[in-house]
Amino acid sequence: MFFTTRRRLLIFGLPALALAACDNGVGGDGGAQIDARVDATQAFLFDSYPGTRDLASRAYGILWMPLITEAGLFIGGAYGRGALRINGVTVDYYSTARASYGLQVGAQQYAHALFFMTETALQDFRRGAGWAVAADAFYATPDDAGSIGKESTELDPVVALVFGQSGLIAGVSLEGAKYTRIIP
Repeated sequence: MFFTTRRRLLIFGLPALALAACDNGVGGDGGAQIDARVDATQAFLFDSYPGTRDLASRAYGILWMPLITEAGLFIGGAYGRGALRINGVTVDYYSTARASYGLQVGAQQYAHALFFMTETALQDFRRGAGWAVAADAFYATPDDAGSIGKESTELDPVVALVFGQSGLIAGVSLEGAKYTRIIP
């Protein structure tokens, strides 16, 4: 056998255990908890990066993912829950999950927001049974959000901001993350 049972448990079970140990809202008290986290995340982003208010005012909808927990030991995963808001009102709840492999060791938590800059992009997201971030999403830093012009949002109908990172894995990519509508 290539791996002993203990090694298999260590390699494959550690990332799952780390995710389970983090407070990511799994099995929490549903929509109220998600909405409270989204409110806090939105306030943090707008207070810390005032330019993001302008971006939000031009978006047709925003998917707020207030707490994503990611862990990996060669094989990794990430999970979190959030809310889609249109005109500041929660219309749906979503979970996101991502699996990865490669040279990675550690764990981190972060928040992200997807700004749907066209009505078509928002409708495509809401109609799908599951939606994955594609390479055509425009990644911006919160500092740059206020300077994103109309040209950028027409070419890149989804703007992704990742912020509030803490932990021991360097870098965050949303590529390969799948979003699924949930009932909390």
